[in-house]
Amino acid sequence: GGGGGGSVSGPSTPYQPTHAEEEATKRVKRVLGDTEVVWKQLFQQMGKQYIEPRLVLFSNEIESGCGFASSATGPFYCPADSKVYIDLEFFDELSRKFGAPGDFAQAYVIAHEVGHHVQNLLGTSDKVHAARGRVSEAEQNDLSVRLELQADYFAGVWAHHAQESRQILESGDVEEAMNCAAAIGDDRLQKRAKGHVVPESFTHGTSKQRAKWFRKGLETGDPAGGDTFSVKTP
Repeated sequence: GGGGGGSVSGPSTPYQPTHAEEEATKRVKRVLGDTEVVWKQLFQQMGKQYIEPRLVLFSNEIESGCGFASSATGPFYCPADSKVYIDLEFFDELSRKFGAPGDFAQAYVIAHEVGHHVQNLLGTSDKVHAARGRVSEAEQNDLSVRLELQADYFAGVWAHHAQESRQILESGDVEEAMNCAAAIGDDRLQKRAKGHVVPESFTHGTSKQRAKWFRKGLETGDPAGGDTFSVKTP
């Protein structure tokens, strides 16, 4: 201990989140907690141990183990520090800009980022990153799409088990999540940004592909069934 008054924690007036941000934070933590319950069980069945990701909530911009990110990036997962970064403004944007409001759409986004964490724990992300320097840019983008689609599949796997044990889905929820996947598919985002679509530069997959793999995961609930890497066209 010893010496000096003064608080070490920073400015004397801590940031006061708005009511909406507090509600969003509660929802994010609830969904994240739910993914932990599901993936712990699934990893146990695989004879592995699930290590929980850390959650970082931010607004505007953040420095992560994967570099600097602004809220324009949207939510993301950083394998270097095993953290899920959620920008609270993104959810607001989801309903305003992309017309994908609703709790389950938000849950899908979180479950997708957790899907990347699962890939990190299973060593899939490492394999894709290792291939990065050795393949052409088009092949690299293709691998990236497959990684993203598998994360969508894992989000579906989570939803399957959460539904089975806790009946989390209301009617229209799956459509809502699909609408959300469609809203953030590469084709939609590029069209919005550039007015046209450049398929070989896709890194997340088309809206249709994302919806297809999410639905597959939702139907099977089997983590082993989402092999997006060996199919000819995912």
